[in-house]
Amino acid sequence: MARMAGENRRMVGKLAVVAAGMFAFGYALIPIYRHVCEALGINILAVGERQVPGSSSAKPNTQVDTSRTITVEFDANARGPWHFKPAQASIRVHPGELATVVYEFQNVQDRRMAAQAIPSYAPRNAAAHFNKLECFCFNQYTLEPGEKKQWPVAFVIDPRLPKDVTTITLSYTFFEVGGKTPPAPQAVAPLGAGGRG
Repeated sequence: MARMAGENRRMVGKLAVVAAGMFAFGYALIPIYRHVCEALGINILAVGERQVPGSSSAKPNTQVDTSRTITVEFDANARGPWHFKPAQASIRVHPGELATVVYEFQNVQDRRMAAQAIPSYAPRNAAAHFNKLECFCFNQYTLEPGEKKQWPVAFVIDPRLPKDVTTITLSYTFFEVGGKTPPAPQAVAPLGAGGRG
């Protein structure tokens, strides 16, 4: 019996040593992980946390193609009685560079309205390379009578844009959703066309 009690104490002692060793190993894993990842160059998050934007040690964005400049023109079309325009007519950006522009809108009607914008691009093949990160065209908006809004468009032009494209026009058509929009203008027949003869 005394022999069994002694073996149990030794087993408890061994288990306590193993448990303490496991706890110490788990506690030491964090600094070990940091050192291994830094040595292998795979701890990207930790490297980014140490770099302060604007400091000389910050690495430049290698995805920006500074050898090219694209002119982006902004256009606005309104299908209804309201004011809608870009805050600036155009900007020049490098492919891969983040850019932001603002569009201005005012509901000049005496009633509430719901509206949405639809984008289009020229040339057409630029659409696949024009990546919008934030755009008012993603949502519908309800505006009170006389209400003014400014909406940003944040975008990046893919560096894979064909080399022959140097100008892109981003055009928005803003129309009322579920309301009355004026009909499209009709072509007027020239005077005298109507069969004299």
